[in-house]
Amino acid sequence: MQALWMIAAAFLFASMGVCVKLASSHFNPAELVFYRGLISMAMLWALARHQGVMLSTRYPGMHAWRSFIGVTSLGCWFYTIAKLPLPVAMTFNYMSSVWIAFFLVGATLIAWRPAVGEAQRPPLQIPLVLCVLVGFGGILLMLRPSVQDGGGFAGTVGLIAGMAAALAYMQVVALSRLGEPETRTVFYFAAGCAVAGGLAMLVVGHSPWPGWPALWLIPIGVLAAGGQLCMTLAYARSASSRGTLVVANLQYSGLIFAAFYGIVIFGDDLPAIAWLGMLLIVASGVTATALRARSA
Repeated sequence: MQALWMIAAAFLFASMGVCVKLASSHFNPAELVFYRGLISMAMLWALARHQGVMLSTRYPGMHAWRSFIGVTSLGCWFYTIAKLPLPVAMTFNYMSSVWIAFFLVGATLIAWRPAVGEAQRPPLQIPLVLCVLVGFGGILLMLRPSVQDGGGFAGTVGLIAGMAAALAYMQVVALSRLGEPETRTVFYFAAGCAVAGGLAMLVVGHSPWPGWPALWLIPIGVLAAGGQLCMTLAYARSASSRGTLVVANLQYSGLIFAAFYGIVIFGDDLPAIAWLGMLLIVASGVTATALRARSA
């Protein structure tokens, strides 16, 4: 059942990407983040009341940090969706597994010292290093056509989105280990989106109200909240490390949905080199997840 929850989450996130791309013609990224947070807050507040979950927390600092890095990732991702083909933008967000592997490798290299006598030193984890190199090689292949089409800056922003998503994921894991309910964690992230988006709108301004196209804002908030809850349920109901590994890898099914949407709705015509780059990123992410699970 947990596998179906993750596939549902991937479908909802890809569908949200479609709505973001359509709404980005009328709203800037700050507005999209603000309305996404506001609508999700309303949904999660009602869900918390229904579940009897108190929204007060003993870890406000951790929620604030999770919201900060999560909003950074979300804002960068929304900008990338507006500027690049949907499958490419989605792939940047799914780089989080490769970024986590990169952080682990970096921490190992910092702690590594030549062995002296019987002193122990942390292993360099060569397979994980290779996964990181393959993942970043996939980025170079995927960015090549984007740079040629003037999307180099958007690709850089997409890299920041994936890196921030990795940091946010690590913070969510820390909060779950402290026993924070999933509804509370997602609610505070939605609140952070609303606050940060509102403050950003004071700086960048707001767009003229477009009328009926504003209805795209509603499914953005609904699909985002639903996707996060489905993903949380998938991980929460994985009773074994094998189940968690399957769930983590099934998140990449979102790229299939995104590719379908991009071709059918937006007429995306990506060159073969971009598809090869996406394939390398997925392969490195799946392998890195498996290696981390085996090490744990």
